[in-house]
Amino acid sequence: MTSPAPVDERGDGLAPTKVFVDSTNGFVDPEAVVPGEMPVKPSKSQPPRPTPAELEILSVLWEHGPSSVREVQAHLAKSRSSGYTTVLKLLQIMAGKGLVTRDASERSHVYRAAIAREKTQRQLVNDLLERAFGGSASQLIMQALATRRASPQEMAEIRRLLERTGEKDDDRH
Repeated sequence: MTSPAPVDERGDGLAPTKVFVDSTNGFVDPEAVVPGEMPVKPSKSQPPRPTPAELEILSVLWEHGPSSVREVQAHLAKSRSSGYTTVLKLLQIMAGKGLVTRDASERSHVYRAAIAREKTQRQLVNDLLERAFGGSASQLIMQALATRRASPQEMAEIRRLLERTGEKDDDRH
């Protein structure tokens, strides 16, 4: 049995012979694509969870403010080797995901974090809380404190936060 001849749908005399699938999201973020399932785009209200490499770039932008690709790459190079084109590609992907914004008004495009550090941290903690601890905040806190010793200043801040949270709960009742 022979397969049907390709159809010239564009009218340019050239018929497509292959179908290409963009699988870069699965390459950049292996959790983005589940084998056998269609990728799901994040909802507008919830920004996508950044990959570890994207989180490193966001950390640079949070600490140093709006930066060019060259500046981001220079900061990353202090802790690990990363090429200019790799950083550029990641920033382009992050812009597409809505994690960063790009100002193209200058010769060197300037990128800035689109989401505050605290909001991203809350999103990551909430995701971990649900996936690893079944929604139990006490289990998350106990494991965090058992894993790494908190400084006296951090413990004082944790106590203040617990007191404020307790006061809010008292106000609701």
